[in-house]
Amino acid sequence: MPESRSTGRTRRLDQPRDPARVRLPRFDPESFGQWSEGIARYMGTAKFLVYMTVVILLWVGWNTFAPADLRFDPYTFTFLTLMLSLQASYAAPLILLAQNRQTDRDRLGLEEDRRRAAMQKADTEYLAREIAALRIALGEVATRDFLRSELARLADELNEAQRRSSRSGGRTRHALHEPLDEVDGDRPQT
Repeated sequence: MPESRSTGRTRRLDQPRDPARVRLPRFDPESFGQWSEGIARYMGTAKFLVYMTVVILLWVGWNTFAPADLRFDPYTFTFLTLMLSLQASYAAPLILLAQNRQTDRDRLGLEEDRRRAAMQKADTEYLAREIAALRIALGEVATRDFLRSELARLADELNEAQRRSSRSGGRTRHALHEPLDEVDGDRPQT
C-alpha cells in the first residue's frame, strides 16, 4: 500500500481520501473552559478595574505629557483604542464561554435536585403507605378502652353468676374454676 507523505500512515485504496484541510492544534475543552472562567472571574473584580484604569491613565498621561519624540500614541490615542477593542473582542467570548459553563453546571445541579426530590417523594409516599398500613393494623388490635370494657363486662358476668349461684340453693360455684359447660348448670350428675 502506498504511504501518505503528510501523515506517515498507509492510505487505503478502497476508501476515498480526506480532502486536504488545515489541521488546527487540538486542545482540551475542559482546560480551556477553566482557563476562560479564570479570566472572566478576574475581569469581574475591582482589582482588574483598578489595574486597567491605572494602565489607561499612565498611557494617556505618557502620550500627553512626555516629550514629543517619546510619545508612541499621539492625542487621538488610536493605538489605545485598538488595544481596548482587542481586549473587549476577546473578553466577550471568554465571558460568554464562562456563562455557558455556569449554565451547564446549573442545569446539572437542577437535574440532580429533581432526581433527589423524586427520590424523596417516593420515600415519603412509601412511608405514608406504611403508616396507613400500620394504622389499619392497629385498628384491628385491642385498645385500652376496648380491654377495659371487656374486663368490666366479664366482671359483671362473674358477679351475675355469683348472685345466681348464691340464690340457687346456697351452693356456691366459682365460674373461673369450673369448665365452661358447667357454668350454666349443665354439670353431670355423679
